[in-house]
Amino acid sequence: MNKSMIALIAAATMLTACNNDKADENRGKSVQTTEENQTQTENEQQKQPSKTETQTSPKHEKWSSLPEYDKIIEQIGNEDYTFNKETDNDGKRVFLIELNGEKQYKTVFVKNTNRLKIIKINGGGEIYNGIIK
Repeated sequence: MNKSMIALIAAATMLTACNNDKADENRGKSVQTTEENQTQTENEQQKQPSKTETQTSPKHEKWSSLPEYDKIIEQIGNEDYTFNKETDNDGKRVFLIELNGEKQYKTVFVKNTNRLKIIKINGGGEIYNGIIK
């Protein structure tokens, strides 16, 4: 009975100690991510004049300020596409792009790495996978 109690207490102590290390790790990552986001925001503000490079249609006005917009239009063309935001969270932004009510492309923008993937839905596969500068 005493041996099992000692083993139980020892196991609980080790699990608690391991959990504290992970909490400290996560706290450090949180601070690092915040600093990266601030740096990314500063870089985006410096790049703002490049908006005039591509002409945006009135339907795309609210999306044209996104960092991946110019590359998307460069790859798929500047037709009358409809952008439908599927997901937009801290990690990634996903769009489904339609033409005449039919889904044509899916884009995935990973915010931490500035990686953009453009996938043609109707059998074309991946048409772009790169890091946006």
